[in-house]
Amino acid sequence: MKNTIPPYILILFPLLIFSQQKTKEGKVLSKYGSTYEVVDPDFKTDKQHDLKAVFDIGRTFKDSSKINPLFNTAARYLNMHVDTGVSIEKLKAALVIHGAAANDILNNTNYKAKYGIENPNAALISALSENGVKIILCGQTAAYRNISKEDTLPEVQFALSAMTALVQLQNENYRLINF
Repeated sequence: MKNTIPPYILILFPLLIFSQQKTKEGKVLSKYGSTYEVVDPDFKTDKQHDLKAVFDIGRTFKDSSKINPLFNTAARYLNMHVDTGVSIEKLKAALVIHGAAANDILNNTNYKAKYGIENPNAALISALSENGVKIILCGQTAAYRNISKEDTLPEVQFALSAMTALVQLQNENYRLINF
């Protein structure tokens, strides 16, 4: 008896191998930061110590009608760690915003004046802030771009500079994440 592989297996096999896993909604920010499940990773997640991250965000993307994906990364950070069993109290995050990304934290009035639409980042920034994420704007960028506190979303804190905020947060044991 000859072993033959049924033709439908030959057709389905590549689909099974190359099909992308579906994302899952997070427990902390269900509308943002979807993640993928990683089953039994070799490098285990430390659930005992604080996980403090500072995201260095100095760029924006071409489509001003979409959320800056670097902001969404902070939501993913919270969601994936809580999903794996890290207590939300052990998670600390900050966004240090400078350069072109400064436009992405303008309030709706100023964003609409610049791009003709309301700021798609506003709800995400608000949700991040409600979950303890610090939203910090470089004061040097703000001055260079003529952005005042009144021009930004209410959750935004101004720092002397992005450099100052990054150094201070790292002195507080936040770990730098730069994309």
